[in-house]
Parts: sequence; structure tokens; C-alpha cells
Amino acid sequence: MRPLQGIKVVTFEHAIAAPFCTRQLADLGARVIKIERPGTGDFARNYDERVSGLASHFVWTNRSKESVTLDVKHPESIDIVHKLLADADVFVQNLAPGATQRLGLDYDTLKERYARLIVCDISGYGSDGPMRDKKAYDLLIQSEAGFLSITGSEGAPAKAGCSIADIAAGMYGYTNILAALIERGRTGRGKRIDISMLESMVEWMGYPLYYAIDGQTPPPRAGASHATIFPYGPFPAGDGKTVMLGLQNEREWKKFCEIVVRLPELHDDERFCANSRRTQHREELMHIIVDAFASLTAAQVIERLEEAGIANARMNDMHDVWKHEQLEARHRWTQVDTPAGSIPALYPPGLLSTDEPRMDAVPALGQHTEAVLRELGLDSETIDRLRAENAI
Repeated sequence: MRPLQGIKVVTFEHAIAAPFCTRQLADLGARVIKIERPGTGDFARNYDERVSGLASHFVWTNRSKESVTLDVKHPESIDIVHKLLADADVFVQNLAPGATQRLGLDYDTLKERYARLIVCDISGYGSDGPMRDKKAYDLLIQSEAGFLSITGSEGAPAKAGCSIADIAAGMYGYTNILAALIERGRTGRGKRIDISMLESMVEWMGYPLYYAIDGQTPPPRAGASHATIFPYGPFPAGDGKTVMLGLQNEREWKKFCEIVVRLPELHDDERFCANSRRTQHREELMHIIVDAFASLTAAQVIERLEEAGIANARMNDMHDVWKHEQLEARHRWTQVDTPAGSIPALYPPGLLSTDEPRMDAVPALGQHTEAVLRELGLDSETIDRLRAENAI
């Protein structure tokens, strides 16, 4: 029995934040019924065609769900939604601000009818405040939260290469729902969860915020290097490959000088005798390290780093990650079905000693509509009529 087996989730979701949240609930065994627009569905279905014609974002965030198409503007649709909610445990939505109120599906309305229902609203800026109605996309939230001010290189801000603000919001939605389910087990009552992408992203900005507290200078943009620890980041080897390395303390600095660059005199050099001084003189030290690595291959540099007990990594691209030996050794890959055939998928993080996570198919648009409607008691004639009226 999976941890959330028997939990029913109904979701009005699109893009990344809410789908990522509910996919993780599905991973743990929850039944997730995804309501989509007839004909078009979740617009993330059309972001690209990289996975045998399917969108990369969509296949990542929507496995193990049931897709039901429903035009919520049709006069009978809200009755169908209420039939779905009658025995639901969780309702998740990331529609435009105010949309659920207009539909009568906001928490204040639903709690009178479903006292045990947990409602999770995910939005860009939260349910109140002066920016409540402002449009919010991942890159815009990265910018608003200050992430771009510390990422990239000097004069060239850069966004994260994945949807980090959406992921942050999805994670906080997921963890808050789990906590609410535990609380409901004690109280018998549901509750509302208000997740803001901005607040989720700012929480992840805690270190640079505190670093710049009381008007102090914020961390500078340092490319792939660490802004305030050095040496920590990418260094080229003599074979043209790049090695990532990171020092955390003075003991490691001493070993780095002696074993890795084989310049023990650097340890006592006043320019480099503490992290703050190494950071201050990073350009000078960078040249010294690059010169020391110029006669070595990346493999030889890593060998020396391993001997010294200093953290290091290769700068892998996506092709390298697909065949990463550590993931293969731990059997972290499986296969899931999609409307375009089977694709590889990473098991969700967290090795379970007993039950395997749920890894069911990515649904086609509306694939489960008829089955779910029949489960709700609608007969064939009604379903055919709703389809003819483009309600489903």
C-alpha cells in the first residue's frame, strides 16, 4: 500500500507549478483527476514536441493522472465538478486570480459543503496584496524575487535553466498538502493552503538576503562560481574539459595547495590565507590554478582532488546525465507509457524499502472522461449529449 493510496485529488491545473505538485501526490499513490479544457487541454501540452511529438514539460509533470475534459462554462459542468469533489480529499488549482470565486469553487464556498476538503491555491503573488492580479510566469518571478540579480556573470544576468520558481511553488504546495492531510487526521477538518510563487522563490533566496542585510553589498554575479567562496566553481583542464570543485575550509585549502596544484607555498601566502582574502584576490588565484591544471587532463585533476578529499564534479550535459553511472547503479530509471509510446522516467527521489512509487502512464487529453463520468452516475445518453454540446 502506497502512502497516499485512497486519497483523491481533483485539480484545475496548467503549466508547471500545480501539475508538479499533484504529480508528486500521484507518485505516492493518490488518485489525481486532472480537469482540462476540451480540445486544447493544459497549454503545457503544446510547449514543444521533443518527446515523440509530446511536450517535455508535460510528460515530466503529468504521469499517473486521469485526464477529464470539461468546459466549466457549460451550465452542467459545475454539477459534475461537485460530484467529483463530493468524496475528494484535496482540490488543487492554479487558475487566474479570481477564477475559482467566479465559478463558486473557492475555499470559502467549498468549506460549507465539504468540511474535510483541503484546498490548495497556487498563484504568482498570493490571494491578496497589491500584486494579486498581476500575471506571473516563472522567469518573471525569478526576476521579482531577486534571483536574476545574483545569477549569471557581471553585466549579464541569467535565469535558471529550468522552471525553478514553478518548482519551488509546486514543492511547497506538495509539502503543505501532506501536512494538511496529517492535521486533518487529528482534527477531521480540511483547510485552505495559499501558495505564492514569489514567496516560495524568496524563501529559497534566504542566504543572499541575509548576506545583504542592513544595506550591505549583495553577493556579486559570479557565473558558475560561488559568489563568496573561492576556489569554488568551474576550472578548465589542459584537455579542454571543465572540472567543478569546491573548498569549504582552511584544512581543505592546505591539501589543495599541497596535493592538487602542488604549490605548498600558496598556503601561507597572505593574499590567500583565508576565504575572504581568496575571494578578494580571486582573479590572481584563478590564474595560478589554471596554470597548474594546464598540463593535466580533467581526469587527472579529479584524481588529485579525490586524493586530497576535496569535493568535485564533472560538468555534465543532458546526454551525460541520461547515462549517468550512479543513477544506473542505483537502478533509478524505469519506463512509463505515453500516448506516443514508452519513455524513460526517473523514479522520484527517496528510496522506499517496501512499496515502489506509482509510475503510471501520461494521459492523452480527455482519455478518462467517459470512465470518470460513468463512475459519477452519468449514463451514455447524457455523456453523448455533453460531447455533442462540446461540454466534454
